[in-house]
Amino acid sequence: MNKLNSRLILSWVGSVLLCGGLSPASVVAQGLSAREAVEQVGVDQKLDAQVPGEIRLFDESGKIVRLKDFYGDKPILLNLVYFECPMLCNMTMDGLLRSLKGLPLDVGDDFTVLTVSFDPREGPPLAAKARQTALKRYERPGADKGWRFLTGQERELKKLTDSVGFRYVFDAYRGEYAHAATLIVLTPTGKVSRYLTGVEFPERDLRLSLVEASNHQIGSPLDQAILLCFHYDPTTGRYGLAVMNLIRILGAATVLGLAVAVFTYLRRERRATHVLTPGSA
Repeated sequence: MNKLNSRLILSWVGSVLLCGGLSPASVVAQGLSAREAVEQVGVDQKLDAQVPGEIRLFDESGKIVRLKDFYGDKPILLNLVYFECPMLCNMTMDGLLRSLKGLPLDVGDDFTVLTVSFDPREGPPLAAKARQTALKRYERPGADKGWRFLTGQERELKKLTDSVGFRYVFDAYRGEYAHAATLIVLTPTGKVSRYLTGVEFPERDLRLSLVEASNHQIGSPLDQAILLCFHYDPTTGRYGLAVMNLIRILGAATVLGLAVAVFTYLRRERRATHVLTPGSA
């Protein structure tokens, strides 16, 4: 386990154990040590990995779909949850909805959201119910064509979670899953672009991650400028101030300002000299 993954796992331990994950009693009942439980749960970041488009899942109506059906010209938010999760998944969905409602970008028009249950016991009826609730809360027209809720068989779901490094464990003692909370941003062709960790997703981070994943095909000119000043930190799953880039931008702005000032000064001097020269009138 590398240093990056260890830091990510440790940062999620509290939420995993307390929010719908392994209780101390269930860990003992399973014969697992706390360390073993933690090592089975987390996210191994696989930036630039291709998520297989041939993975077969079920949509809300029970129709078989393939992930590549959702690939195209828009970035994708992959939201791995399970619908009957008692706490953590609900917190994740609440945080996602708050951020989506604050974005100037629209689900369906600018990007796609795939909410996938990694619990093979869940099926299309639960997915359809969860989708109806989410769309009602989102309250934007056209979102129904861009926000899908999917379920699947265990083998296909495992292919998906393995491809993005999402690790979880079933707690037989409580009948629940222990898992981490994360939002995975994919490019329009299904490559992993960014991981946003936790149950709250700052609007700036979500917006910038979508702009980057789209190869700057969405977002405003201001978003492009902001990306020069902020960079993605994989150890935190957040965007932080890129100090060197900011220094370069400020330096360039200073030089440009001095050049404009010098040019203006010289131009005024030439005009003044021209007026004072005899016979120049």
